[in-house]
Amino acid sequence: MDRGNQTASTDFIILGFSSLPDLRLPLFIMFLTLHLVTLAGNLLIFTLILTDARLHTPMYFFLCSLSSVEIFYNLAIVPKMLMGFIVPQNSISFVGCVTQMYFFVTLGGAECFFLTVMAYDRYVAICNPLRYLIVMNRKVCVGLVAGSCIGGVLLSFVLTTCVFRLPICGSREINHFFCDIPPVLSLTCPDAVAEITLLVVSSLILMVPVILILISYVYIVAAILRIRSEAGRRKAFSTCASHLAVCLLHYGCAIFIYLRPKSSYSLNHDKLVAVVYTNVTPLLYPMIYTMRNKDVKGALIKVLGRKTGRQ
Repeated sequence: MDRGNQTASTDFIILGFSSLPDLRLPLFIMFLTLHLVTLAGNLLIFTLILTDARLHTPMYFFLCSLSSVEIFYNLAIVPKMLMGFIVPQNSISFVGCVTQMYFFVTLGGAECFFLTVMAYDRYVAICNPLRYLIVMNRKVCVGLVAGSCIGGVLLSFVLTTCVFRLPICGSREINHFFCDIPPVLSLTCPDAVAEITLLVVSSLILMVPVILILISYVYIVAAILRIRSEAGRRKAFSTCASHLAVCLLHYGCAIFIYLRPKSSYSLNHDKLVAVVYTNVTPLLYPMIYTMRNKDVKGALIKVLGRKTGRQ
């Protein structure tokens, strides 16, 4: 009996959207639909790139890797969120909370690094087109993807350890729909050293990639402006537009949420922003890349044509 109570006392309660009881069913249907469409969109991109030989290039290899990360990123957060609309007391164990945060930060960090790698890929393609396939060979591409994943794992380990080594003060109710860093950190006792460490590591995950992406695009824009043909400039810009749109969505939300001191947290506002970067932006990524990409649209039309022909 005591052991059961002790175990229960280590659990967290995820409040989610409990303040909106009348909207639980509509919200469940809406977020479930977004979840399924997001998974289908990213799986579609992954499958098209894997099966179409014309898409076996470095750019699409990185896009395929990004879609894979998005699938697991969505699965790490949304199922538990959906459960909160069905179960009145949506609890999560201490180990479960640590695990969810670890995978969320790992995948989010890997995504940051993938976007940086994709910026470098565009830089090489536009600034050194004749050496593109030599520089971005298979070994380099695999190494960049592996390095991005390892970087996400290591940084996630540091962040998650820093958060959960702090003692909980008072309530164990997480005012969020998953175990994100700010809401869990708001439950802990003040610790200036840990807070500074978290801010520094978060800055490394976010600002270093942002700076590298900006440097890449300075060179890319300079190279594009040197192209004499207007059609050539338009084509070069179009290859970067999708990546830039995704970077703005991803880093805009992430910097707003994570690069702030603990004292400035507004969990209710953060929860709304988190809905965007965990449910809306992963849905938009496949749309952005397919709607503005002739190669991916061509592969999709080819697949649909085959199915129509069979019927």
